[in-house]
Amino acid sequence: MLNILFMGTPDFAKESLEAVYDAGYNIIGVVTNVDKPKGRGMKMMASPVKEFAIQNNIPIYQPEKVRKNTEFIEEMKALKPDVICVVAYGKILPKEILEIPHLGCINVHGSLLPKYRGAAPIQWAVLNGDKKTGITTMYMDEGMDTGDMILKQEVEIGDNETTGELWERLSKIGGELLVKTLEEIENGTAPREKQGDDFTMAPMLNKEMSKIDWENKSAVEIKNLVRGLNPIMGAYSFLEGKKIKFWKVESLTDEQLFEEFPDLKEYEQKFNELYPGTILFSDAKTGLYIKTIEGNIKVLEIQGENAKKMDVKDFLRGNQLYACSVFE
Repeated sequence: MLNILFMGTPDFAKESLEAVYDAGYNIIGVVTNVDKPKGRGMKMMASPVKEFAIQNNIPIYQPEKVRKNTEFIEEMKALKPDVICVVAYGKILPKEILEIPHLGCINVHGSLLPKYRGAAPIQWAVLNGDKKTGITTMYMDEGMDTGDMILKQEVEIGDNETTGELWERLSKIGGELLVKTLEEIENGTAPREKQGDDFTMAPMLNKEMSKIDWENKSAVEIKNLVRGLNPIMGAYSFLEGKKIKFWKVESLTDEQLFEEFPDLKEYEQKFNELYPGTILFSDAKTGLYIKTIEGNIKVLEIQGENAKKMDVKDFLRGNQLYACSVFE
């Protein structure tokens, strides 16, 4: 049985660690990021990977840095791992670590390489409205997700699926595919495929991108932004100086909107002249509908300033948004 050193941090990585553990591999150590303060009390919190390691008596290593950290690198060499499994660890590994295991460093990546390289492939697949994505296992090299591919598993992305929902699905698939990859490596049958050059970078998300651009984005693009940022930060807009977050929305073409509200059809000319971001309907019975530059948004889940997220009809029972008001 292979001796495995596991490197990872979030819940996505924890699923892979658990799958490798349940498959009976000898996990000789877990490397994860240092504990971080979280919540209102800023209490120091262990990563999901560390929590699993504690529960199962697996040795834990939490270096502040891995580059030019001679003491840590020598510790890893002394463990003599056959394979290092890396899943969403959060740090780029230097050559000195990549060369430690004689069977290689294996990474579980949340896209169908070389489609998305970088830190946020799952998020960008949703943000870009992709219809499919998947998991790739690969041999790591010094590049950013440029190593030779081993196994892939493709999945369809639901039209309304959020980043959080897709993340959860792919985390389980990633664990299963990692175990299959280790079996192939152990048997000497692991394939090795070079990546092509047709790739897109998937960098970390930033807060600036979460503001809704009513003037330039279609209803479909706004919907993809909302579901792509759920549950990470939420997409937001200002109305009369108050910040409102959108957590779930549907996109409707003008034709679909007219089918839902037939009386609106006779005002089609005036409707077409409305400014993008204009509230079309807003009451607890009907819901909240907003015009965009192309198509319309039906809001399903919303969050007012300094409030909790809630179903839009519950929100409108306690908050009055007026038709013809315009989001900034």
